[in-house]
Amino acid sequence: MADAASNAHEFSVSELAQSLKRTVEETFGHVRVRGELGRVTIAKSGHMYLDLKDEKAVIDGVMWKGAVNALSFRPEEGLEVIAEGRLSTYPGRSKYQIIIERLEPAGTGALMALLEERKKKLAAEGLFAAERKRALPFLPQVIGVVTSPTGAVIRDILHRLEDRFPRHVLLWPVVVQGDSAAGQIAAAIEGFNALPEGGEIPRPDVLIVARGGGSIEDLWAFNEEIVVRAAAASAIPLISAVGHETDTTLIDYASDRRAPTPTGAAEMAVPVRSDLVSHVRSWEDRLTRGLLRLVDHRKTALRSAGRALPRPENLLALSRQRFDNGSDRLPVSLSRLIDRRKDRLSVAAAGLRSPQQLISLARQRLGTGAGRLAPALSIMVRSRRDRLNSVA
Repeated sequence: MADAASNAHEFSVSELAQSLKRTVEETFGHVRVRGELGRVTIAKSGHMYLDLKDEKAVIDGVMWKGAVNALSFRPEEGLEVIAEGRLSTYPGRSKYQIIIERLEPAGTGALMALLEERKKKLAAEGLFAAERKRALPFLPQVIGVVTSPTGAVIRDILHRLEDRFPRHVLLWPVVVQGDSAAGQIAAAIEGFNALPEGGEIPRPDVLIVARGGGSIEDLWAFNEEIVVRAAAASAIPLISAVGHETDTTLIDYASDRRAPTPTGAAEMAVPVRSDLVSHVRSWEDRLTRGLLRLVDHRKTALRSAGRALPRPENLLALSRQRFDNGSDRLPVSLSRLIDRRKDRLSVAAAGLRSPQQLISLARQRLGTGAGRLAPALSIMVRSRRDRLNSVA
């Protein structure tokens, strides 16, 4: 036994690792494995690293950037998938792994189970609550559309808007399928909301997020949390129009309105211009008829009120009669007033003395005063003379 062991070929570590790698790859070649996704990591390079597991074992998996970009859904922990690729080893870690070339959900049931679980989670957070829904503007000036720049969807929306009521449309181009779709759609919704009011690029009054029909895998980007949360957080009212009428995605629950088709979204966004013109004319006719009825009613009311008023000539007749009566009494009243004034003057005159009596009385007083004045002057002259003599 010792000789047999000593005669065995001696490998270096690298040689043995490479030998194992060749053996595994040649033995298994292309494999198809069903399992549940565990750890899922996307590196900065774009490559994806994951764990594929069941109840008893775990196999590492790697998916290169090109294959990752071709995915129609976003792999995440807990999803049951089918992986196709090559079994190989990683010599640097002495581990075997699957180089995944194709990855798909393990049937619709797996995706539906994941969808239902996610729906319950987001509903519990209140993202689908009715009180969060915003009313759509009656006639938006600017409509923002998030969809593919090519294909029937954007053409259908533009044609329907042109038929109903042409508006200013801003298109934010995105891919609507594949691993990068969810990130682009969410970024577009957030980008429209970030536009300032009155900015160089007009801020939309309503958003339409649209995509044509497809399988659940094709529409999976609109079930991603990042898209649903962006729709729920949008300050701009949002219409979801994903797939056909029978298709339902989680963004439909978070949006303010759900349209059965992209064409239906355009119909929700704007009214029909011809219908508006017809309504305006109808309202104008109704308003005119209402005003005419109001004027007629006011005229009738004025006529009724006028009949209850006295005639103008009757009002003047009474005033004229009073004036005539006053005119007749005025001369008599003036004559009586003059007579009363004369009587009062006569009485006053009788109480006054005549001028002759006054002059005679004044003469008597003057004569009496003159008789007294001469003796008084004589006495005063003698008195002054005596004073002078005594002084001298």
